[in-house]
Amino acid sequence: MTAPPFAHETWFIHGEFPSDWSFAFEAATLALLAAAVLITFGVRALARRRPGVDVPALGRLAPWMPFAVRLHLAFSLLGLWSMGVFLSPAMDLAADFPGIVLGIAMALVAISMATGYNARAGALALIVAGPLGMLEFGVSPVLQRIDLLGLAAFVILAGPGRWSADHESGLEAERGVPDLAKAVWCLRVGAGLALIVVAFVEKLANPEMALAFLADHPDFNVLALAGLPVSDLEFVRIAGGVEVLFGLLLISGALPQAIVLIAGIPFNATLWFFGTDELLGHLPIYGAMLVLLVYGSDRALRPAVSAWWPWASSSGIATRTVVPAAEESRAT
Repeated sequence: MTAPPFAHETWFIHGEFPSDWSFAFEAATLALLAAAVLITFGVRALARRRPGVDVPALGRLAPWMPFAVRLHLAFSLLGLWSMGVFLSPAMDLAADFPGIVLGIAMALVAISMATGYNARAGALALIVAGPLGMLEFGVSPVLQRIDLLGLAAFVILAGPGRWSADHESGLEAERGVPDLAKAVWCLRVGAGLALIVVAFVEKLANPEMALAFLADHPDFNVLALAGLPVSDLEFVRIAGGVEVLFGLLLISGALPQAIVLIAGIPFNATLWFFGTDELLGHLPIYGAMLVLLVYGSDRALRPAVSAWWPWASSSGIATRTVVPAAEESRAT
């Protein structure tokens, strides 16, 4: 069985690989990046005519999406903490003061997310832990987990939601569509930027790292295995361009159902090859994709998913509280 090109090289390969931005500025690479931008605008234009399909069975799950995001964050952080790493398998926590502080922060945030107790404060603590982690591990490794920032901002703006201690105690109420639009904007931008950053850090601006990864995992060049005359270097270029494309599509918010279903295939396929490390590292991305899929399946929430700038008063997002259809019918 062959593997798709969406595994994180920095999680599974070690060594010094200095950046080489000349590869990113080669004509072939720039052409692929330009194509990714054009495709994104094309999908955005197509979404104006056919924004998506109503799927009531999925749309009814919308009020529980803050709960789903919290659980994805909680299990990811607890799993990584149990492995002795910070935010990703590429950042080992040392048995020193900074490592202990960051480890405690991860555990407290995970508990807050799992229980929904002081969830917004826990999400804020996760955001603060990012810059602190940069002091220990550097900017690039933490920046590659900017998807966590998006999910934390989602919890802050959307609230902890149902099945949380804060909601059950009456400290937090459910948010309306305008607040959810702002929350999902942060979520999709964080997830998209994470893919774009990783595409450059591990491939387009560091082809030697990607080539070393392919040397250890030759089956990952699926194009060559399919009989196409694609060298490992060209495959690195193509894989990086595809990751940038998926990142841009997530940021655009257009056709969320189709994008999530297409992108979900390679992201889930990598679990076969890398198991627990890949699962724990990708859980936040899975959470973001779940939110986009569910919100994109609800007619009232779909415009909130694709809003360019939901903070503007002219965004056209209707004010509404998200209530499952079954509860709406009972109320009527």
